[in-house]
Amino acid sequence: MGKDVIIACDFDSAEKTFAFLDKFTGRKPFVKIGMELYYAEGPSIVREIKKRGHKIFLDLKLHDIPNTVKKSMAVLSRLDVDMTNLHAAGTGRMMEAAIEGLTRPDGTRPILIAVTQLTSTDEETMKRDLLINEPIGEVVMHYASVAKGAGLDGVVCSPLEAGAVHDRCGKDFVTVTPGVRFADGDIGDQKRVMTPAEAKRIGSDYIVVGRPITAAEDPVAAYERCCAEFIG
Repeated sequence: MGKDVIIACDFDSAEKTFAFLDKFTGRKPFVKIGMELYYAEGPSIVREIKKRGHKIFLDLKLHDIPNTVKKSMAVLSRLDVDMTNLHAAGTGRMMEAAIEGLTRPDGTRPILIAVTQLTSTDEETMKRDLLINEPIGEVVMHYASVAKGAGLDGVVCSPLEAGAVHDRCGKDFVTVTPGVRFADGDIGDQKRVMTPAEAKRIGSDYIVVGRPITAAEDPVAAYERCCAEFIG
């Protein structure tokens, strides 16, 4: 599987999003549309960005009863996104239902990945707030195994865990890793982070990069730097 850099377009309006994307006159980056932008603009923003030639990771992190997730995924499948996700904590049955809903009548569907633990969560927080007392590495591996058993294509995980996920679930099980920062950058509110070069070395398939690109003085140069470090 080819590696790619996904830019997190965490903007609150279509105007700001297109002002940012208009800077990219060369190759069209793979972009992530998260809750902030989707809730602000709705499905139309997905259709417009797709029309411009970008691949899209629709990052809505569904987590509900299986039937609700199934019906919601059926709606999302019609938006022609390339990747979408849900929370592995929703259980294997919910993930199986999600695949049922996401699969189109012709048998095709977007890549479906599961969030294991958010990169803003560390082991202390997980134990204190979620009452999960197993080591965070074991929790991530278990969630990844359940996701694979349910038929998902991969997981969202920290780049620190990407290699171990491949060891557990196979090299074709996709790892999508946020929490990536340049070595000379600010880590923000992320707690488990890694540079693009380190993420490449450890086996991430996709890295999701937000503020190091979107808030850069020259976003296109920052994107190209990220691609050079991660893809080569």
